[in-house]
Amino acid sequence: MSFLTPPPHASGATPPQLPAQLVPGHIAIVMDGNGRWANERGLPRTEGHRKGEEALLDVVAGALDIGVKHLSAYAFSTENWRRSPAEVSFILGFSREVLRKHQDMLHSWGVRIQWAGRRPRLWGSVIRQLEEAAELTKHNDRLTLTMCINYGGRAEIADAAAAIAADVAAGRISGRRVSEEMVARYLYQPQLPDVDMVWRTGGEHRLSNFLLWQAAYAELVFTDEPWPEADRRALWRAIELYARRDRRFGGAVERASK
Repeated sequence: MSFLTPPPHASGATPPQLPAQLVPGHIAIVMDGNGRWANERGLPRTEGHRKGEEALLDVVAGALDIGVKHLSAYAFSTENWRRSPAEVSFILGFSREVLRKHQDMLHSWGVRIQWAGRRPRLWGSVIRQLEEAAELTKHNDRLTLTMCINYGGRAEIADAAAAIAADVAAGRISGRRVSEEMVARYLYQPQLPDVDMVWRTGGEHRLSNFLLWQAAYAELVFTDEPWPEADRRALWRAIELYARRDRRFGGAVERASK
């Protein structure tokens, strides 16, 4: 199947020329700053989320431009239920409508859509839309967009541990054979590769319980622009910062003494 190329950025900007090995294969995005962006403009917090829709689509286009293979977007966390009922309803309904409205375009770009998160408590209409988008795009291979909705890193690990315990109790696996590789097979999306780069917008410097297992050795890149002001150029700048890092995965480099 041939895929369409996303339209260029309105500014005419093109991605930086980086060796393929310096482009992160999997980027996890904490799309932070929506509410603050809206508050600073005297707007309802929901308007920040609405503006963030445009940012996400442009960032997906930019990821395709530069050769990223996996994007994981933190759309709604297990802790976000603590927000006002009005904001929770808006975010969930909006997430559903964004997928409904744009899944055909993303499909035409060759994007595979999948979901990571807990089923309990999440609206059935949101799950159905996620599953519809996943079914439509399941054969695409240019980029995988994982929508993390009703997701928490600790919840994912706890759910994996519970599933392993159930299988041990049922005699399907041996408790003596539990390993990191086995735990990974019980995660929400077992085939999802480790995160190379976590990118958080909005100026805060924390993971906020996002992909804790997968991001064990990720490079963390924090930028100041709120998510509604992010676009593919901001993504490329973050990737350039990543490309300058020295990733050793726990190893060390001996330096000759002077």
